[in-house]
Amino acid sequence: MKSILIVGLGRFGRHMAKKFLEQGDEVLAIEKNEERADSALSYARNVHIGDATNEDYMASLGIGNFDLCIVAIGDNFQAALETTVVMKDLGAQFIIARATRDVHKKLLLRNGADYVVYAEREMAERLAVKYGASNVFDFVELSPDYSIYEIATPSSWYGKTILEKDVRKKYQINILGFKRAGEIHMLPDTDYTFRPEDTLIIMGQNNHLKPLIKS
Repeated sequence: MKSILIVGLGRFGRHMAKKFLEQGDEVLAIEKNEERADSALSYARNVHIGDATNEDYMASLGIGNFDLCIVAIGDNFQAALETTVVMKDLGAQFIIARATRDVHKKLLLRNGADYVVYAEREMAERLAVKYGASNVFDFVELSPDYSIYEIATPSSWYGKTILEKDVRKKYQINILGFKRAGEIHMLPDTDYTFRPEDTLIIMGQNNHLKPLIKS
């Protein structure tokens, strides 16, 4: 269980708070808008109405004691930047901040954020990958160079084993698992035989994955 501080309870902050609580983490949420704060009480017990840009107020919360601090302010970049700076100055262990523009991302990273997320952009890109290729069922970007995909089994692989296809050497990818009838089987043995009804969970460099995810 981790202790999480979330500043901003718009859609992004609200969904983050709900997910952390669902996982059993402790969440303290700060929201400047009284109406948003009141509505959050339906799913979160520890909600404060406050100004996260106020250093004295933030210091009273013991910022350094939180495992993770999230700046989920999306409609006021100046407030998001100031909040990030205040958190870092007060000893925040790790800060995730939300950005909507490239320049905002750069400024947040330069001023204390450890990781910056493009909520709408990243979802848009994930959906574009998922629905833009007929054989892709899911997609997770691990870094700009590496990703995990769930793909349909290539027809040329049917009836062959992982060893016979020499997947790792020939394609330079790793097969993490396969899904059959909705059930995931992780780390199959090299004698696993590819079947048309299975989908494969593969990981590798994007340039090595591209030939397998073309529609």
